[in-house]
Amino acid sequence: MNKPILRKQRCAIYTRKSSEEGLEQEFNSLHAQREACEAFIASQRSEGWVLVRDQYDDGGISGGTLERPGLKRLLEDIEDGLVDVVVVYKIDRLSRSLADFAKLVEVFDRNGVTFVSVTQSFNTTTSMGRLTLNILLSFAQFEREVTAERIRDKVAASRKKGMWMGGVPPFGYRVENRKLVIDDEHAEHVRWIFARFLEIGSGTELAREVAKRGIRTPRGNRTDKKYLYRMLNNRAYLGEAVHKGESYPGEHDAIIDRETWDRVHAILQESPRKRAARTRAETPALLKGLLFGPDGAAFSPTHTRKGDRLYRYYVSQTVLKHGAGSCPVGRVPAGEIEGAVIDQLRAVFRQPEIVAGTLRVARAQDEEITEADARTALQQLDPLWDELFPAEQARIVALLVERVDVGTDGLSVKLRIDGLGGLAHEMRASGVAA
Repeated sequence: MNKPILRKQRCAIYTRKSSEEGLEQEFNSLHAQREACEAFIASQRSEGWVLVRDQYDDGGISGGTLERPGLKRLLEDIEDGLVDVVVVYKIDRLSRSLADFAKLVEVFDRNGVTFVSVTQSFNTTTSMGRLTLNILLSFAQFEREVTAERIRDKVAASRKKGMWMGGVPPFGYRVENRKLVIDDEHAEHVRWIFARFLEIGSGTELAREVAKRGIRTPRGNRTDKKYLYRMLNNRAYLGEAVHKGESYPGEHDAIIDRETWDRVHAILQESPRKRAARTRAETPALLKGLLFGPDGAAFSPTHTRKGDRLYRYYVSQTVLKHGAGSCPVGRVPAGEIEGAVIDQLRAVFRQPEIVAGTLRVARAQDEEITEADARTALQQLDPLWDELFPAEQARIVALLVERVDVGTDGLSVKLRIDGLGGLAHEMRASGVAA
């Protein structure tokens, strides 16, 4: 009876050790693993098993990752058809992750490679071997998850004691001896941000001012509105530690006092739309979109508070983009320039040529309007002005004024004659002139 022809089985040994401790010794753990695997392969010589010359070793590398040089070389040789059997001392030498091991087994199956553990004698080509393998790996995965739970519990307990548990420290703090310590320079920026938000109540406006001051995040990124809102809601500034939504007294000192925090959050509880509407109501801008500087750049309205007083300004876009000194008239007080424009309007309303131009345009809409109607309408606007709501004042200015140019030698107002005519028609129709 003829003996069956034995097919040669090329066996690759893989060894791994998690720590580097002891690797410098003449005979270390990797050598011990290899010696046991070589003895096992020799015992299977009758089955055609032969040892390949290449060695696949990973010293000082965790089994929780597949990013291992020795393992990568082994997988490449498997894909190239150079290996038939992978031999390890124990299963966890190859991987401690069930998900990672599933990926390795997939590579083995795709290339017809058998996996063998010397101390846990089984073979993945048999159903019993696969069952045993999955059971062992499930326990290994369970052990890792239990360890992760212990770590999470320890972190939670430490946070409840107010301890700093790592990560990027909040802006205004630095880490010393695993504790948060106030960084005086950045802490001043934090206090200014909270105080400034109390004054203006606008995250958008605050972000603009922070950018102008050149305040950046600890990573050097731009401090945008989203980052500022995270700062305003960070209870670390109160000296507290937060874990899963619950606050606990922290080991670090506070940067913001409780009164300032409560006042800021009273503002934050309002919707952004309501805050924006209130800000616009408190800071009317009659010349928004109408005021231009000597370089042709538009001026934007802005404001600041000192105590209970509100100060409004118009600032050149040139200054906002390129800094102070980039425009000869970079910033003008809003009240003064608006008052000057209104005074010029009141003066021109009395000029005969303005009355005639207004009458000509108004008659295009209403032929019954007389010169006396036009003159009376323009004259009546003067005493009525102070009784109008800010929104109505802004509407009328936009109707009457085409452009206001401000320079070092004063300002000039360009009127809309068609707007004057339309206004005279509105006032006559509503009976105001009468």
